[in-house]
Amino acid sequence: MNTAPTHTLALDFEDVAAAARRLEGHARRTPVMTSRMVDERTGATVFFKCENFQRMGAFKFRGAFNALAQLTAEQKRGGVLAYSSGNHAQAVALAGTLLGVNTVIVMPRDAPQVKLDATRGYGAEVITYDPGTAGREELAARIAAERGMSVIPPYDHTHVVAGQGTAAKELLEETGPLDYLLVPCGGGGLLSGCAVAASHWSPGCKVIGVEPEAGDDATRSFRSKTLQTCHNPDTIADGARTPSLGKITFPLVLQYVHDMLTVSDAELLRSMFWIWERMKIVIEPTGALAAAALLEGKLDGRHDYRGTRIGVVISGGNADIKALCRQI
Repeated sequence: MNTAPTHTLALDFEDVAAAARRLEGHARRTPVMTSRMVDERTGATVFFKCENFQRMGAFKFRGAFNALAQLTAEQKRGGVLAYSSGNHAQAVALAGTLLGVNTVIVMPRDAPQVKLDATRGYGAEVITYDPGTAGREELAARIAAERGMSVIPPYDHTHVVAGQGTAAKELLEETGPLDYLLVPCGGGGLLSGCAVAASHWSPGCKVIGVEPEAGDDATRSFRSKTLQTCHNPDTIADGARTPSLGKITFPLVLQYVHDMLTVSDAELLRSMFWIWERMKIVIEPTGALAAAALLEGKLDGRHDYRGTRIGVVISGGNADIKALCRQI
């Protein structure tokens, strides 16, 4: 499928700044970590923005809370429906609990059990579906119409994207200007939001998105300048099993992102376990995408990054430990 982008840019840095004010006192200001071993291994000064320490364990809380906080009183009474493989599900569920909004989440049956359990634990009603036979967007739209609920998609929503961009804003406020910023990419909400933020708070910073090799639709879209799709990609990075960039995120990626890279599942697992062992933090496979691109030398031959300052977003830490240990 090839579709040229038709939407104008949906937001700018002022939307990210407004989201940051809205999140004050609700989202955690997550730590920025460094590692001497990483610096020696890469020849750069590397800063990890650790969103695995965010509320519910991932950056998704930022966008979900920013979106739900801007609902009208009538919309809040009607409740919210979301669809997600896990982290957006948990984020909407938690944001709903904090804001007093009922939530229903449509999730694939094969989502990590830890994410299914956590979503229910945050107070949401979970409806599962078979991703091989049903489309989540269509199912969600039908249920929302039947129940009169507002739909908050996982990435293609202006308020969601603005909220995700606050991760990069915080990182840059702590580190100062960066030469590169590496960001995981699924549907492009985190990537486009961070890229918008970097364009203002660190002009000249090259933003690079990283996605799984098996789900390389965003990379193909970026290089062809037409929207590419990938149906139910088979990758351990469950948070990046998205079919395509969105109508909002695709134009933002084209405008603000400088390059796209991919990593294989083997490279992803190798880097994730290395971070577990050496940096002593638990992250999930999707959360390790950007780190894997750096640690596996994916920038070599494409970017002259030695001696530069690099930001790396670790997007989440909701790892299914039992399942991942079987991969060792």
